[in-house]
Amino acid sequence: HVELPAVWQLILATPVKFWLGWRFYEGAFKSLRGGAGNMDVLVAMGTSAAWGLSAWVTFTGGAGGHLYFEAAAMVITLVLLGKWLEGRAKRSAASAIRALMDLQPEMARVERDGVILEVPAETVTSGEVVVIRPGERVPVDGVILKGMSQLDESLITGESLPVERGVDDRVTGASVNGEGLLRVQATTVGTESTLSRIIRLVESAKASKAPVQKLVDQISAIFVPVVALIAVATFLGWWLIGSDLEVAFIASVSVLVIACPCALGLATPTALMVGTGVAARKGVLIKDAEALERAHHSTAVVLDKTGTLTVGRPAVESVVAHEGDLPALLQLTASAQQGSEHPLAHAILSRAEKDQLALLPVSDFKARPGRGLSARVDGRQLLIGNRRLMDEGGVDLQALIVSGEALESAGRTLMWVAETDPLLRLLGYIAVSDPIKPEAGEAVAALKRSGILTVMLTGDNRHASKAVADAVGIDQVVSEVLPEEKSAEVARLKAQGYTVAMVGDGINDAPALAAADVGMAMGTGTDVAMHTAGITLMRGDPGLIADAISISHATYNKIRQNLFWALIYNFIAIPLAASGMLNPVVAGAAMAMSSVSVVSNSLLLRRWRRTV
Repeated sequence: HVELPAVWQLILATPVKFWLGWRFYEGAFKSLRGGAGNMDVLVAMGTSAAWGLSAWVTFTGGAGGHLYFEAAAMVITLVLLGKWLEGRAKRSAASAIRALMDLQPEMARVERDGVILEVPAETVTSGEVVVIRPGERVPVDGVILKGMSQLDESLITGESLPVERGVDDRVTGASVNGEGLLRVQATTVGTESTLSRIIRLVESAKASKAPVQKLVDQISAIFVPVVALIAVATFLGWWLIGSDLEVAFIASVSVLVIACPCALGLATPTALMVGTGVAARKGVLIKDAEALERAHHSTAVVLDKTGTLTVGRPAVESVVAHEGDLPALLQLTASAQQGSEHPLAHAILSRAEKDQLALLPVSDFKARPGRGLSARVDGRQLLIGNRRLMDEGGVDLQALIVSGEALESAGRTLMWVAETDPLLRLLGYIAVSDPIKPEAGEAVAALKRSGILTVMLTGDNRHASKAVADAVGIDQVVSEVLPEEKSAEVARLKAQGYTVAMVGDGINDAPALAAADVGMAMGTGTDVAMHTAGITLMRGDPGLIADAISISHATYNKIRQNLFWALIYNFIAIPLAASGMLNPVVAGAAMAMSSVSVVSNSLLLRRWRRTV
C-alpha cells in the first residue's frame, strides 16, 4: 500500500516510456501505414493512454488521483525482454557461422618450384601441391599424391574413428591428419571447398526459415481496432447524452487504460522464463521462442548416430586370442601403445587400466601410417594394425579370419596382433567399436510412444548403422550421407508433411540442424552444432529429446492459457469502463488480479513431469 509520489513516478516512467519504448512507436507507425494492427500498436496505444492519463492526473488531480505509470513501464520492459530473447537466438546463428569459419586453417605449406613455402590457405590455387605434416588440419580439399595416414574426418562423417587414406584417396579440408606426412594436390579451394559449402548451407537454412507469427500479434490484429472503436464510441456516447467533455474523455481513456496489455505482455515472457527454467534444471537449454513453439509440433525426429545414440568414443568391445590367453594379449597390445595419441590406442589403454593390467616396457616403437605400428615389448617384436600390415609382415590370419570378418561386417574396427620375433605367429585381435548409450533404447521408445517417427541419419557405413538402429529400435535408417545430403534428407521429410526435429552433435550435422524445423544439439558435441541449434541438450542423454518436446508442449499450453486469462479480464472490464461503472481503484485491482493470474498459471509449470 506504499506508493511513490506522483512526480517521482512520472520521472521514473517517462524515460522507460519514451526512450526504451520508442521502438514501439516506430513499429506501430509502420504497421498502421501497412493497414494492420500488431503488438507494437497495442503496446504504443495502451501505454500512451496509461502514461497520458497518469500525467494528466498528476498535474490536475482528476480521475480520483489513480495512477498507471507502473503499468506503462512494466509492459514496455516485459515486451522488450521478449525481443531480447529473439535477438539472442539470431546472434547464436551468427556464432555458428563464425565457429565454422574458424575451422579453416589460416596457413598452408605449398610446394612451388621445389621449395616449401608457407602461404595463406585462401591463396592456394587448384592443382598446387600442399604438404601436410602429422597432427595438422588439412587446408584444402584434394587428392593424396604421396604418403599414407589416418585422418579424423568427423567434420564430414561425424564418426569418431579415424579412416585410412593413401595415394589417390581424397582428403577434405579441415579434417585432421594422423601420423603420416602427406603430399596433397589441391582440387577444390576457396568458396568451392567442402567446408565453404557447409557454411553456405547453414547460412541459407537460417535465412530461409521464416519467423513464427506470434499468437499475440494475431490477437492484436483483431484486438487493436476493436478497442479503438470502443474508445471512440465511448467518447461519442457520453458526449451525445449530454455529459461534459471531461467525463467523456476520462471514460474513453479508461477503456484504453484497461486495454493496456499488462497481463498480455506477461503472458509469453513469464511462461517462457518458467518453462525454460524447468527445462534447464532437467538439462535442456531452450534458446529462443521459435524453437519452443516448433518443438511441440514435432512429428519426426532425425537422429545422428555418433555422439547422439552412441558414446562417440571408441571402446574395446572384445578381445580374441588365438591361444586363449586374453589378459596377456591385451597387456602386450596396451604396452605397445604407450605414448600413442591415436583414438584406438586410448581405447585399449583405458581397457587395460580398467582390467588393472601392468604395462610392460616398450622399445623400438615405430608408427606405420595408415596401417598400425611395430614395437618390441618384453623382448618380443610385435606387429599391431590392420590386415594390410599383417599381409606385409607375412602373418597368416586364417585361424581367426571368419570371426574377424563377421565383426568387421557389423561395423567393428579390428586391430590384429602378431609376433614376428622370436616366432612369426598370429596372437589374436582386439575389436573396437563406438558403444551405444545405455539410455538410447528407452529414449527412442519414448518418442515412438508419442507417435513420433524416428529416423537415423549418419555418415557411417551401412553395416554399422543398421546394427545400431536395430539395437535401439529406429524406424528408418539413412547411412553414408554427406553434410549437404543430410540437410536434403531433412527437406525431404518436411516435404512429406512432417514437422522435423534434428538431433546431432557434430560439425557435419550443422546444415541439417539449421534446415530442420527445430534443431537439438547434444551438449557433449561441438560448439558449431550448439550455436546452430535452437535447443541444446546439456547432457549426453538422448532421453532429453522427449523431455524437450514435452516441456515445449507444456510451456506453449501455458502461453495459450495465459492469453485467455489476460483477455477475459479485458472482455469483462472494457464494457464496464465504457459505461462509466469502473472505479479507477477497482480497475487497478482488476489489472493486478489479471497479472497475478497469469504469473501464477506460469509458475504451475514448475510441477512439470514427463508423461511418456
